[in-house]
Amino acid sequence: MSERAAGILMPISSLPSEYGIGCFSKSAYEFVDWLKKAGQSYWQILPLGPTSYGDSPYQSFSTFAGNPYFISLEALVEEGVLTKAECEAVDWGKVKGSIDYKKIYEGRYPLLRKAYERSNVHENEAYQQFVKENSWWLSDYALFMAVKDRFDGVEWKLWADDIKLRWGPAMDYYREELYFDIEFHQYMQFKFYEQWMQLKTYANKKGIQIIGDIPIYVAMDSADTWAHPELFQLDEENVPVAVAGCPPDGFSATGQLWGNPLYRWGYHKETGYQWWISRLAYVFRLYDVVRIDHFRGFDEYFSIPYGAETAVDGHWEKGPGMDLFWKVRETLGEKPVIAEDLGYVTDSVRELVRDSGFPGMKVLEFAFDSRDSGCANDYLPHNYPVNSVAYTGTHDNETLAGWWGSISKDEQKLTREYLCDTYTPEAELNKPLISLIMRSAAKWCVIPMQDYLGLDNKCRMNTPSTVGTNWKWRIRKNQLSVKLQKEIYAVTLRYGRMNWMEEVEEAADREE
Repeated sequence: MSERAAGILMPISSLPSEYGIGCFSKSAYEFVDWLKKAGQSYWQILPLGPTSYGDSPYQSFSTFAGNPYFISLEALVEEGVLTKAECEAVDWGKVKGSIDYKKIYEGRYPLLRKAYERSNVHENEAYQQFVKENSWWLSDYALFMAVKDRFDGVEWKLWADDIKLRWGPAMDYYREELYFDIEFHQYMQFKFYEQWMQLKTYANKKGIQIIGDIPIYVAMDSADTWAHPELFQLDEENVPVAVAGCPPDGFSATGQLWGNPLYRWGYHKETGYQWWISRLAYVFRLYDVVRIDHFRGFDEYFSIPYGAETAVDGHWEKGPGMDLFWKVRETLGEKPVIAEDLGYVTDSVRELVRDSGFPGMKVLEFAFDSRDSGCANDYLPHNYPVNSVAYTGTHDNETLAGWWGSISKDEQKLTREYLCDTYTPEAELNKPLISLIMRSAAKWCVIPMQDYLGLDNKCRMNTPSTVGTNWKWRIRKNQLSVKLQKEIYAVTLRYGRMNWMEEVEEAADREE
């Protein structure tokens, strides 16, 4: 891991592509090349799991599975299991810079089903090997998805008791009855993994490390919860006792009610945290660095009574703390993790992050709150420690341009004074603000692509506690210009965060 480096945050879904959503297509490889020429060392993405209602990558049907939306249809055409005409016949939506998830859902799965039926997986040794090596999670996931499809997509807690509670005869019945549907879901996971690992290998060869992202929690409506209810705070009927969220804060006056089942940490401790170790071991096959969302939940987690309409009546409970990470370190060794330690941070959370040794996150947009404008504010760039990752904003924040328009005149004045900049036009302020954190002591600096482009909140990725308008933004191909690339290269070079892979390769070519 580079000691002083820079990267860009852009989800896979936001890449340009021909068929409605970013995926592992040629455009992804071109983006890797673009990153390299811009001097970047890291590409940070959002979680890759299959999404459910609301399309949030933080509410997935599985913590291990990949999103079939990201499978490159172009690659399947090249394989001969789809035709270009079949792909072009689908209505992928009319707005180029946005994802129409309804059309994606209706259009992609029939195509992927055709690809599966033509692929002859029974004679594919790589497929058979993948299924064998991943059966410990894939078998439950594929059955879960096949049964869910049979029941028109309803949550598993509404299934008939025999399959909801995984009675043996019911499990045997559905495995036989839905054999080809199960195999279809296994095929999609095989293609996802195959294509993703090819892209990751390509990025790594170009000197680009992938920063992946995992939610601390899993979704209630997931194969994980259905297959392993003993891991979670559920009653004898597998109904949650309490669910996850966070208390009222700057994002929401009533808090955030996520609804995820909470972990039964005592059980995890008794098993040596085996599920967590398996989870982290798997994601470190997929990513080079892992950002763990809501890291403070390992110190204390917010418990909200099941059935509550808001998070107001929740309370804090103690999490596993360093006990979990000592076990992870003992089993897996030192692993590169970024701790998402944002929000209300207590002394015990600071102690956990410090004891773990993981870098925490510093977000510039939190630095100029008029209620906390003292020079000791942790989010002011002069206070960033070396062992931290600096961001202008995250996927949950406004874009820089949107944020500037939403803060008060006093906060704008504070920002200008800190920048020593009274002259830069508002439309150009993203540039000095990015430079501000790029020259901080933080060893990594990751900038959302929207902020490099100076885009407003119409291009915001997510507004917490809302559903239906999020996760849709896509970049247009012409926005990945050579001019922008050179600007990013220049600021990265200026503040000593350059990926020198290109120069090393050119020198090697000259020697040959």
